[in-house]
Amino acid sequence: METDANLKQQVTNELKWEPSIDASQIGVIVKNGVVTLTGHVDTYAQKISVEKAVKRVAGVRALAEELEVKIPGKDKRTDEDIALTALNNLKWNSNVPEERIQLKAEDNWITLEGQVDWNYQKEAAKKSIASLPGVRGVTNSIKVAPVVEPRDVKQQIRSAFKRNANIDANHVNVRAEGHKVILSGSVQSWAEKKQAEKAAWSAPGVTNVKNEIEVRIRELTM
Repeated sequence: METDANLKQQVTNELKWEPSIDASQIGVIVKNGVVTLTGHVDTYAQKISVEKAVKRVAGVRALAEELEVKIPGKDKRTDEDIALTALNNLKWNSNVPEERIQLKAEDNWITLEGQVDWNYQKEAAKKSIASLPGVRGVTNSIKVAPVVEPRDVKQQIRSAFKRNANIDANHVNVRAEGHKVILSGSVQSWAEKKQAEKAAWSAPGVTNVKNEIEVRIRELTM
């Protein structure tokens, strides 16, 4: 079993290894497999990279992220400038129905609202603007309201799990309640947990995924 001290070192090493991250201003605290990040980064895109890097590390059970985005003076932009650039990015992303999305920029923070048919469209909208210079954060309040009714959702998701080499389908449970899917069980990494959630969102008609899967390192048996 990975000790908290060893896990902290692994997380620190991963942050230093990732070229898009300046790890010098980031603090790492680990307790019972839960990683807490403190400090600050220069961009929202770097903050996302930090989160992804930590979730890649085996043994991380949960992440408490307390990083601040402190934009250097030379990179600061007006909300109007950020809003115009963000709208343009949404327009040029073929995965985003930009006419169905509303955007607000306030204090360099972007809020997205509106309604789309698929979760990948919601995620694509956020991804389009997350890397914009001068953005401190993004609140994605876009709703998913598919035009199709969910059919055989549980079986479709379980079949998707079995096709995915990164998911141990034998330890993940799926419950479908109309348009809502509840995932439970256990996996061995945060990355596997997110893969399961992504697969569940891909089922037609799903509007909400509640991911209750636990990250639990299973002991090897001889």
